[in-house]
Amino acid sequence: MSSTNNNQNFTYGKSNKPQNLLLQEHKFIQHCKSIENQLPEYLEDFFLYLKSSVALTTRQAYLEDVLFFFRYLVEHTKLVHASLVSEIPLSDLQAITAKDINRYLGDYCTHYVVDEESSQKIVENQNRSLSRKKSSLSVLFKFLFREGLMEKNITDGFNPIKLPKPQPDAIKRLEIEEIEELLQLVDTGHLFTKKEKSFWEKTKFRDKAIIMLFITYGLRISELQQLNLSSFNFRRMEFKIYRKRGKEVEMPLNHTTKTVIDEYIQLERPKSMELEPEHSDALFLSLQKKRMTVRSIRNLIKKYTALVLKTDVKKGYSPHKLRATAATTLIARGFSVYDVQNLLDHDNITTTQLYAAHRKNVKKEIISNFEWTEESDESD
Repeated sequence: MSSTNNNQNFTYGKSNKPQNLLLQEHKFIQHCKSIENQLPEYLEDFFLYLKSSVALTTRQAYLEDVLFFFRYLVEHTKLVHASLVSEIPLSDLQAITAKDINRYLGDYCTHYVVDEESSQKIVENQNRSLSRKKSSLSVLFKFLFREGLMEKNITDGFNPIKLPKPQPDAIKRLEIEEIEELLQLVDTGHLFTKKEKSFWEKTKFRDKAIIMLFITYGLRISELQQLNLSSFNFRRMEFKIYRKRGKEVEMPLNHTTKTVIDEYIQLERPKSMELEPEHSDALFLSLQKKRMTVRSIRNLIKKYTALVLKTDVKKGYSPHKLRATAATTLIARGFSVYDVQNLLDHDNITTTQLYAAHRKNVKKEIISNFEWTEESDESD
């Protein structure tokens, strides 16, 4: 890959991935390298280990957590004798104990202040965030022990962090009647104000195609945002997506989805020749004729679902809840959890089983059909 100018136009070779995905990965890689440059040189083999063993987004998250921990050592403790993160000697790191990590996670990370340009922000981490930070440090210190850079595996002494067990009742998703109202809204715009309706008129075919892909396939927001015109083969009735770890997957098209996407392309989407090269292949475009961002897609879905749920836009449902909607709807229509797991790309079948367990009014159904007296049975 070679740069052709300062506006980040690239020439790509030896890859079947679309250019937008390659550019996105390039940005992730550059960010990872910028973090690595701030850390001590003796962690170079650890960087190579992450590069080859985890997904790019996970690699970035681990590096950010490690950098955050090292900054904590420099700025808030007497555990190291350096004024810069990059200058922390290996001997200081070797002296770190499990007790030090437990204090970091259980005390500092639960509540701290971040200095911003003109203000300060208070950050509070709950157990899920603390668990991720613990996981990042566990990976680091296990690697150092395995490589002989630490005498003991201190991770055995890390305090457990209890995470709440996922409950089916906690799953938020749209019910069938709400899905029907959502589709009616995107078709008619009947719940929008006059001003909102003027914008809806310009994007209604795009919005319907986005919603249809979410509720039919349960796509992740990143999978949808990355879609291109070239992702679709209408003759073969399929389209290509890139899942976690860059896994390429061919998805079948049904006629409903094909129709709404074709309508959007033919009736609303600007022609590719009218667009900047960077966005000419992007499927979903903003009114500024640029590829929609993850944030703009999320805001769009929250706007529509808030109207359907009759709530504030901040309480509207995210695209991930439309993913849950797709899963529970498919299972309710008789598809097996294994088929749904395959369609949604769940790593673990227990995730899919949560959706299978989630049925509306299940407690009421059980009790109403479980009477102890004949009178109750006869009254029914």
